[in-house]
Formats: sequence, C-alpha cells, structure tokens
Amino acid sequence: MFHEGAAGARFRPGGAGDRVSGPAPDHRSYGSFASFGDPDGNGWLLQEVTARLPGRVDPAETSFASPAALAGALRRAAAAHGKHEERNGAADPNWPDWYALYMVREQAGEELPT
Repeated sequence: MFHEGAAGARFRPGGAGDRVSGPAPDHRSYGSFASFGDPDGNGWLLQEVTARLPGRVDPAETSFASPAALAGALRRAAAAHGKHEERNGAADPNWPDWYALYMVREQAGEELPT
C-alpha cells in the first residue's frame, strides 16, 4: 500500500520516491493505493475508496444487498427523521417521502436532508 508523495505518483511505478509507503496519513477516500502485476504481465492499480463522492453513484439505481441492509437504512432514516421532527416541533405527515429521500441520498453519497 502507498500514497502519493507528489501528484501523479500513482502512475509512475519507478518514480524517484514519489510513492510513499503506507496509507494516506489522513486516510481520506481515494488517497491510498496498491499495485501489482499478474502472471500474464498486466499491471493493476487499486485505489481505496472509503466514502463515495457525490455523483459517483446513480441514485436512480438505489438498491440494498439484503433485508438486513435495508432494515439498517430504515433505522438510520428513522433516527434522523426523529431529529427532523424535533427541530420542526411537529409530526411530519410526509415521512415516507422524507425517508425515501434520506435513504437514496445516503446510498448515493450525497448530502443528507435535515
């Protein structure tokens, strides 16, 4: 694993010290890399992604891998929605729309509603 000591170092395997061993110090998403070659002579570069950037996922293709993942998303939306209702001082009759917006934005890595 390495991180870039200079911009573009990920593309220069023989660079003069431009690749720094270990993960990016701030552990930011898209900041750490690993590279290797396979037996067929292909070179591979892997990039660590810990949080999706906005626009990297099509929100129209929102899906959950399991019932447990969907249940977890519903619980997170319920907790956030409770805070939303506390701030507004009233029950929200449109809670299904709010939950749906929250869950789609969360999965797409976009800003969450408040």
